[in-house]
Amino acid sequence: MRNLKVLAWALGLLICWGCRLGSQDVPNRLQTPYPPLNERLASMVTADSLAISAQEAHALPRAVYLDAREREEYAVSHLPGAVHLGFDDPDYGGLAGMAKDTPLVVYCTVGYRSERVAAGLRERGFTQVYNLYGSLYAWKLAGFPVVSAGGPTERIHTYNRKWGTYFPDSLAIKVY
Repeated sequence: MRNLKVLAWALGLLICWGCRLGSQDVPNRLQTPYPPLNERLASMVTADSLAISAQEAHALPRAVYLDAREREEYAVSHLPGAVHLGFDDPDYGGLAGMAKDTPLVVYCTVGYRSERVAAGLRERGFTQVYNLYGSLYAWKLAGFPVVSAGGPTERIHTYNRKWGTYFPDSLAIKVY
């Protein structure tokens, strides 16, 4: 009987945690001009003081941009000057010797993976770590450029076709 109560409590806690983002109020500063993306983000990426908009990130002095996507995605396009970090097996070696108070802006395609990588960076002692809310999509929607090894590009890696639906076809060439 005790095990059943513990299981019921744990299940209730899990359900509450899973629903926590479904009702969050996303501040106007984090909203993008694309409603389908805003709706999806509201239920999967935390909109708190550790989230930063594309405009805020772009204006942040001395910010280091860290790409939390896989190498293939980064090769298609990334933020200018961004350092590839990765997600499945992040390479933190490029951060060795970096001051712990350096402003770090972590991004991926929409902000889900980067939110997790940002938490890992905070655990490593970095004190100014922000998740780019809406990530690459929000950056491009704000009118900021993306680049590849060859320079400016209009291509973006959308992770897959499903995630590509959260970005307007008219603003970039989608790569899956």
